[in-house]
Amino acid sequence: MATVGFIGTGNMGGALARAAARSARTERLLLSNRTAEKARRLAEELGAEALINREVAAQAQFLFFAVKPQMLEEMLRGIRDVLAARRDRVVIVSMVAGKDLAALRRLLGEGMPILRIMPNIPVQVGGGVTLLCASPEVTEEEKACVCELLQPSGAVTELDEHLLDAATGVTGCGPAFAAMFVEALADGAVACGLPRKQALRYSAQMLLGTAKLLLDTGEHPGSLKDRVCSPGGSTIQGVRKLEERAFRSAVTDAVIAAFEKEF
Repeated sequence: MATVGFIGTGNMGGALARAAARSARTERLLLSNRTAEKARRLAEELGAEALINREVAAQAQFLFFAVKPQMLEEMLRGIRDVLAARRDRVVIVSMVAGKDLAALRRLLGEGMPILRIMPNIPVQVGGGVTLLCASPEVTEEEKACVCELLQPSGAVTELDEHLLDAATGVTGCGPAFAAMFVEALADGAVACGLPRKQALRYSAQMLLGTAKLLLDTGEHPGSLKDRVCSPGGSTIQGVRKLEERAFRSAVTDAVIAAFEKEF
C-alpha cells in the first residue's frame, strides 16, 4: 500500500488519478492543481485529499507530475526544497511531454528515482496504453507498484527510452488516426443510406472488436484480412480500392511524420 500524489489534475492527470483510486495499491491519494477547485472536485469524486503542491510533495511516496511542459520549472521551484528535505524515499513519476529522463535528472538532481510515463487518451476509459521507462535508481518493486497503480487505466508496458518516440507515433498519435478511420467508415455507410448515429456506433464497435480479436488470438492482421476476403466478394473489392488509394502507405507515412516531428 502506498501514498500516491498527483500534481496536476487535468485530462491526463485526472484520468490516471482515477485509475490509481481504483488500484488496491493505493492507501492514500493526494491531489493538487494550479486551479485548486479542480483538485477539490476530483478529490470529492474519488475520496481523495485535495492539498497544495508542497503538501503533496512532502507526503507522497509516488509523486506524479502531470503539468504542462512550460509549467514544470515553475512548479519545481515551489517544491524542490520540500523534496530535498525529505528523509524517506520518494519516486517521481513524470508524464510531462518532451522531458526525457536526462532533462528530469538535471532538474531534480542526480540520485532521484524517476519514472517517465507516456499515457494516451484512451486511459480515460480504461482502454489506454501507458509506456514507461525508468532511471537506474528505480527498483523493480517500485516499477511493479507503478504498473499496478496504473493498471486500471489499460495496458502498461516498459520500453527502452530511445524507442518511446517511435512507439508514441502509434500509441499517442494513433487515436487521432483511428478516429479519422471510424469517421470515414461512418461517412461511407451514411452515403449508402445508414443513419449517422448507427454508422458511427457500428464503425467504432467494429474497430474495438477487431482490435480485441487480434490481441486475444495473436493472429497477424494480414491473416485476418485474408480470412474476411472471400473470393470474388465485396470485402476484397473494398481492399482493392484502399490499395489503389495507397491506404497502407498513407498510414505508415502518418506514423513516420509524427515520429519525425519529435525531433
